[in-house]
Amino acid sequence: MEAIKLVHLTRSFGVVRAVENLNFTVAVGEIFGLVGPDGAGKTTTMRLLTGVMEPTGGDAWVMGKHVVRKAEAVKDDIGYMSQRFGLYPDLTVDENIHFYADLYGVPTQGREQKVHELLSFSNLTPFKKRQAGRLSGGMKQKLGLACALIHTPKVLFLDEPTNGVDPVSRRDFWRILYSLLKEGVTIFVSTAYLDEAERCHRVALLHQGRLLACDTPDRVKSLMRGTILEVRVSRAREAAALLKRRMKAESIGLFGDRIHVVTMNRAQTAHQVPGILQSEGFTLHGVRQIEPSLEDVFISVLTSEQVAVQQEPTHVL
Repeated sequence: MEAIKLVHLTRSFGVVRAVENLNFTVAVGEIFGLVGPDGAGKTTTMRLLTGVMEPTGGDAWVMGKHVVRKAEAVKDDIGYMSQRFGLYPDLTVDENIHFYADLYGVPTQGREQKVHELLSFSNLTPFKKRQAGRLSGGMKQKLGLACALIHTPKVLFLDEPTNGVDPVSRRDFWRILYSLLKEGVTIFVSTAYLDEAERCHRVALLHQGRLLACDTPDRVKSLMRGTILEVRVSRAREAAALLKRRMKAESIGLFGDRIHVVTMNRAQTAHQVPGILQSEGFTLHGVRQIEPSLEDVFISVLTSEQVAVQQEPTHVL
């Protein structure tokens, strides 16, 4: 049995389709990543699957239970950590966890042991008497996770859990998620960080509510057309803008202080790029071929779609 199943799942807000015809499944015991930029439909999808919002079309099931017809039963099986998880800043770490235990109806017998395990699991034991409002961003996320786990859910929904969290806390958070797999928890996580998505067993690329691809990170990378050249150059942002003007047929993206150029003709592009940049006074530090990241694939797929739309014939009636 699949942990999660979506069949033509759709949600519209007036004329805007936030989620359009989603079809995919999530296996029991895997980390599944829903990946896309802001406005892609990740949060809406999460709300549909957790029964917070009803779809305008299609169906979805969580642990075999329909998310609309069996909404209350679904809530017994899931933990849901939204982007703004409802911690109470005036309550201590310990008090917040006990509060959520009350909300979920966790029996008092054995509860203290469960709270102790969660505090140890998330490295929050030294801070259990600290008010939640005085925690760092990363510690607040760990507390939110502990609260979502207090009733031992079968499926854990996490909506961009590491957004705005420092890199060290992000790493610790993902270490905790991998530990949860040993307990048989299925994890459905949305993220805008494509480097995080590569830690998932499978990922779904979402853009403007539509599914672009769904598979393992390595197989999704195989969708990449062409070769990626990484360009290290001075004033990278200005250089990327110049290359976009002069090389309209190429897919060009800025990645920190480096530029990624996707090309179908490696030799020609490797010769053309230095010429363009140096002729405009940029200092070139190197050009090399690299393996694609999920971000490269995402940009490549979007670029291919845009080109296809532009090339569609216009029918005049």
